Amino acid sequence: MELLQNKDIKDLIEIAIKEDVGSGDHSSLACIPADKQGKAYCVAKEAGIIAGIELAQYIFKRIDSDLQYTPLKKDGDLIAIGDRIFNVTGSDISILTAERLVLNFMQRLSGIASQSYKISQLLKDYHTTILDTRKTTPGMRLLEKWAVKLGGCSNHRIGLYDMIMIKDNHIDFAGGISQAIEKAQHYLKFKGLDIPIEIETRNLKEVEEVLNFGGVNRIMLDNFKPELIKEAVALINKRFETEASGGITMDTILDYAATGVDFISVGALTHSSKSIDLSLRAEA
Repeated sequence: MELLQNKDIKDLIEIAIKEDVGSGDHSSLACIPADKQGKAYCVAKEAGIIAGIELAQYIFKRIDSDLQYTPLKKDGDLIAIGDRIFNVTGSDISILTAERLVLNFMQRLSGIASQSYKISQLLKDYHTTILDTRKTTPGMRLLEKWAVKLGGCSNHRIGLYDMIMIKDNHIDFAGGISQAIEKAQHYLKFKGLDIPIEIETRNLKEVEEVLNFGGVNRIMLDNFKPELIKEAVALINKRFETEASGGITMDTILDYAATGVDFISVGALTHSSKSIDLSLRAEA
């Protein structure tokens, strides 16, 4: 897992350990002999896509470098109820200290990967690319966006720094669409930045304004109904990339994909995915 080389991810894990372990796992320290060795395994209690296999290994080793970790699945594998995910052997106290840290990460990331997989499979016959958004858990963004890709969807911008997205408030404060685009272009030139510009539109009149002025890479069609998106896509006629956004659900997403729009952004990939139920059990 390439992300484990990222300092921000390592720092996040340290924060999680400090938050959960604090001065020590006193429950385990009180009940279990310090030298007792054992074996545990992770089992799936739900079907889905597993995510966090390598992350789990990193956490176990961070808690106790002597723990022996054996993955039985790979990140991105489909899992069924009852599947074993990994085995871990060593100090009982160390295994129990790491248990909740490992499961919290894996369950959350597996839930996102599973939701992303469902949507990617639902739209596999369409050319539309499904994107996540910045509606992520603070501190978890890189991991959550990794899980989205693991499930077969794609990432939108990572943060505020890798794309200019001119939204309705930017347009209103700037004085209009053409003013906002012009200011964005001047800013990029002044800063020597080479990042794309996307602009949000709220109706066909605003789409026409963008087409008349140009100077962007993608037009977002925000809270458009599918029939209006189809009309907008025909109007734009491939001059710019198109993206549908706003309140799109599993029940309606096929209607949006059928419009021919290039991208659909779905905040629910990260902010509303249900965690997959996993359990760590002692080997008898």
